[in-house]
Amino acid sequence: HAVNGVAQLHTEILKKETLKDFYEMFPEMFSNKTNGITPRRWMVHANPELAAWVSNKIGDGWITDFSQIGLLKPFAKEPSFLEQFAKIKQQTKADAAACIRKDCGHVVNPGMLFDTQVKRIHEYKRQLLNILHVVLLYNDLKNHGEMTKGMTPTTFFFAGKSAPGYVNAKLIIKFINNVSKVVNSDPETRDQLQVFFLPNYRVTLAEHIIPAADISEQISPAGTEASGTGNMKLMLNGAVTLGTLDGANVEIAEQAGSENEYIFGATVEEINMVKPTYN
Repeated sequence: HAVNGVAQLHTEILKKETLKDFYEMFPEMFSNKTNGITPRRWMVHANPELAAWVSNKIGDGWITDFSQIGLLKPFAKEPSFLEQFAKIKQQTKADAAACIRKDCGHVVNPGMLFDTQVKRIHEYKRQLLNILHVVLLYNDLKNHGEMTKGMTPTTFFFAGKSAPGYVNAKLIIKFINNVSKVVNSDPETRDQLQVFFLPNYRVTLAEHIIPAADISEQISPAGTEASGTGNMKLMLNGAVTLGTLDGANVEIAEQAGSENEYIFGATVEEINMVKPTYN
């Protein structure tokens, strides 16, 4: 038998902490198998215009050998290339807005920045941190504060399900919906800030939301997310990751370049230093 981690970071945690003694006895039994996604589902099917545009530039070999996506790098700073990407992104946002209106009745402005956190509702995934940030932005807008001066008009999307008996997760969903009611009904701020909880999150909805995202929220504390693949789906479709050094975020930064992720928060090692304080 072998012990496989689902992201390099968690494989290291298994070796150094969780199964440390076992690793010292049988190091050859440990290997890493980072979770993955298929571009066939999450771009070719979900975002066919973007897929066709990429294939037009570099051929379609990337669909089954994703390492070939690196062939796009020479085009990254071409104005015409970026303009075409922006047009495709805008169309996916219009499509997502239409889907959301039909699916749950929310009226979304596709001209705003889409900041997206779509995943299971869990305390370690920190949807609470994200919605408290929305509250902070709302208060700053109401008080004409410095934080939101020149802020790009932004819509925050939350979606995901909680476990049936997970009381705190359900309270977080309720809180997000309460904030949404206040923020979205305020005529002073609704042109600059909106927030929606999208019910019944599922693959069908994800195939519209993920291609439309501008910002991908991946904000679990380092060491808590075993891997996760939503970050891969979102970056595949051109969203910029706002996240921590957790799970596969680390490996995405290595592949896509750290300049394409906005990283904050403590490392696993820094968190381990303060853990004894809470024991």
